[in-house]
Amino acid sequence: MAERLLSLSFLVLSLVLYMAASTAESAVARRPNPNPIDFIKSSCRATLYPAVCVQSLMGYANVIRQDEHQLAITALNVSVWRTRSSASFMKKMSKVKGIKPRDYGAVQDCKENMDNSVDRLNQSVKELGLTGKALGQDPMWHMSNVQTWVSAALTDQNTCLDGFASPHVDRKLKATISARVVDVSQVTSNALALVNRFASRYRTAAHN
Repeated sequence: MAERLLSLSFLVLSLVLYMAASTAESAVARRPNPNPIDFIKSSCRATLYPAVCVQSLMGYANVIRQDEHQLAITALNVSVWRTRSSASFMKKMSKVKGIKPRDYGAVQDCKENMDNSVDRLNQSVKELGLTGKALGQDPMWHMSNVQTWVSAALTDQNTCLDGFASPHVDRKLKATISARVVDVSQVTSNALALVNRFASRYRTAAHN
């Protein structure tokens, strides 16, 4: 009789433990996968223009996933596309019929700065892709290059508006160009912040 009670108790205990384990496993299985959108929103808090950051990167969530490296590269690519688009816009503006020589010169100078910015950003994308891959070179050397070039690209964009400082430049033209430049510079500023964030974490991981 005692043996039966012992066997029954063991069976009940085993059943309880099995059900508890099954419940825990089921709870883990039901736990939602990390959301790439949440990752982007969280990462964008490190930028000066988080709303712009989220808006510009949300469409690439499936590419970015939760990859810090891919996030930085995507942010740089978005900056390249926006900057190139602005340079093309300025080229069109310089060909507007009846544009005054002073206005034409300001637009041309701005376009040249934007072209330079595109070149630096393209270099940065390629260099960031080499991080951790190039043989015989320090990965942090590549990272430092990226940070330097993106910073220079942002300076090019900000310098773009210098030619419009004159009160003699057409106000409507100045407002139109300024809106484009501000949009691009905010995107590039965000890209630089995300690159710096990735570089900081990369350095930390490399020293651990």
